[in-house]
Amino acid sequence: MKSRWVVVSAISFFSLFAAMSCQLLNRKKASDTAIAEGKKLANQYCQSCHMLPDPKWVDSKTWENGVLPAMGPRLGIFSFKGKHYPAQKYNLSLPQNFYPSSPVMTEEQWQRIMDYYVSMASEKNETKQIRPHPIENSLSLFTALSPEHKTGPPSTSYVKIDESSHEFPFIISDAVRHKIFRYDQNLKLTDSITTWGPTVNIEMNKNDWLLCDIGILNPNNDRLGTGKKITITADGKMQQKSEQLIIAQLQRPVQLLTSDLNKDGKEDIIACEFGYLTGALTWMENKGGGKYDKHILRAFPGALKAIIDDVNHDGLPDIWVLFAQSDEGVYLYTNQGNGNFSEKQVLRFPSINGSSYFEMVDINNDGFKDIIYTCGDNADFSTVLKPYHGVYIFLNDGQNKFAQKYFYPLNGCYKAIARDFDGDGDLDIATISYFADFESQPEEGFVYLENNGNFDFKPFSLPVTQEGRWLTMDAGDFDHDGKIDLILGNFSVAPSFMKSKTNWKEGPSFMVLRNRGELKIKN
Repeated sequence: MKSRWVVVSAISFFSLFAAMSCQLLNRKKASDTAIAEGKKLANQYCQSCHMLPDPKWVDSKTWENGVLPAMGPRLGIFSFKGKHYPAQKYNLSLPQNFYPSSPVMTEEQWQRIMDYYVSMASEKNETKQIRPHPIENSLSLFTALSPEHKTGPPSTSYVKIDESSHEFPFIISDAVRHKIFRYDQNLKLTDSITTWGPTVNIEMNKNDWLLCDIGILNPNNDRLGTGKKITITADGKMQQKSEQLIIAQLQRPVQLLTSDLNKDGKEDIIACEFGYLTGALTWMENKGGGKYDKHILRAFPGALKAIIDDVNHDGLPDIWVLFAQSDEGVYLYTNQGNGNFSEKQVLRFPSINGSSYFEMVDINNDGFKDIIYTCGDNADFSTVLKPYHGVYIFLNDGQNKFAQKYFYPLNGCYKAIARDFDGDGDLDIATISYFADFESQPEEGFVYLENNGNFDFKPFSLPVTQEGRWLTMDAGDFDHDGKIDLILGNFSVAPSFMKSKTNWKEGPSFMVLRNRGELKIKN
């Protein structure tokens, strides 16, 4: 029952909701009978939409003032004991019957659910993260580089290392100014173009780029997102034309991918329409002549990232998708041919997780792709530090069944990229956090996990990376020296409940971490 403002690269979009007041309950007044009845009702009603929440996931005040008031309208409860809940019953941007026309339970039953969660939760939120190794601010594998060009408070929503271009390898999207910038290897601005709206993802196909325009960053249910093309001219400049609009009326899309899904010789489009209260995972069948027919694979909000892969080796492209809203999890859509797909949920996460990213790599070198997963989006109705935020590894048993093997706690984790950064033959992990504990652990903003074997990862950071609040990240060899570099995107303009000693608005719009090819640890 979550609603999230998330800006993502392959990511991520987010916003803070104002704190909602609700009459505080006296926990001591809830009897064992009331709590037991509340638990039974929660099993009946809450579990119908997503994984049953555990009261221990957040503190009692967060349940009472944030999570439960957000859930109430889904059950037809728009006010309780004189307090109005944060939803518009007659929102014209929602389907007519989105909310129940009348409450599905009595006020007494709703009170019992509140009794259960508020009474069984801790009074103080548990924020301690137990790490096998502390983060060391002593990483010398990378040298940090920042551009001289500044446009004001950074609002970078997408970064890319374009390895195909030796001259202009860095691509940056500015969500507030609706611009795309290109930089050369020396981080000098070489080209820019104004776009229709905030670009949050780009699919590159040689000289044709498919831009994913989210429409409006803030949470909304409108269909203002589009897919448009940019052409790279012979002299390397970006060029757009009005007729390069490919698809429109998308619901806050965060990723567009192309693939010939039905094998008719034409490139179709997969759209992660993250949406807000409504949204969908869709594919647009290319009918030729600029016409597309829309097909819905899953009519739920939160589609965050898709990966195309022929999973069963039948020659047909299948789709892995991470959903990060309400019923969070990883889904596999197996292509049955002729535009038909079967759906399987391979991993399911708590609705309060704040899923933020996933990718598939063979982390243990057994020939099967595993899942690297992060959760840390923290801009909903439970804006407190959560000890279960961080980086997870789920191993593939060879039958596409996944089991958790590793977890590294990291507050507000937003993305993780697994590559052999230090060149020793195994996969390390670079990760960023947008909702880190900036006040007491600012080093969480960027963490490099060095793979020491047997799923023992040692964490490092660079103090200079604390200059930005990193929303997005990419990896690639920009200088073609055989070493994998990183680029981080600073989105400094969003509100936050996090405190920090750093003014990110004075920081760079992006930072390049150039791989030096050596890992030195200071004692």
